[in-house]
Amino acid sequence: MPSQRAQAERSRQEQVVAEARRHQEQQSKTYRAQALKLYPWICGRCGREFDGKRLRELTVHHKDHNHDYNPPNGSNWELLCLYCHDNEHARQQVADAYGAATPGEDYEPPSTYRPFAALEQLLQRTPAPDSKPSDHGT
Repeated sequence: MPSQRAQAERSRQEQVVAEARRHQEQQSKTYRAQALKLYPWICGRCGREFDGKRLRELTVHHKDHNHDYNPPNGSNWELLCLYCHDNEHARQQVADAYGAATPGEDYEPPSTYRPFAALEQLLQRTPAPDSKPSDHGT
């Protein structure tokens, strides 16, 4: 007859296994699991292939950047490696910071200072007849 300690240990193991199965079932319902079933395990930008332990480096990117929009057909998702995913979000942050000009709209640059605006006029200027040539070139 098993001791109480052995029974308690077995009960604990059964709880851990049951918890792991519940967790796995919940994970399979997530959009990442759905995307991994829909798409090949290849980064959509750099084309690297992933499998085994490296599969964790493949992430789901929301094309419209809305993490709440997860259609079951996966139309808002693409699989990207960690590096391409970070790059995509960094590019989006830069675009958000500077604002994007829409087609047909005049874009106002962040600065109005133009250091070379009169450069062409300065280069075309001829020296005055009574001035001496400069000693800078000789």
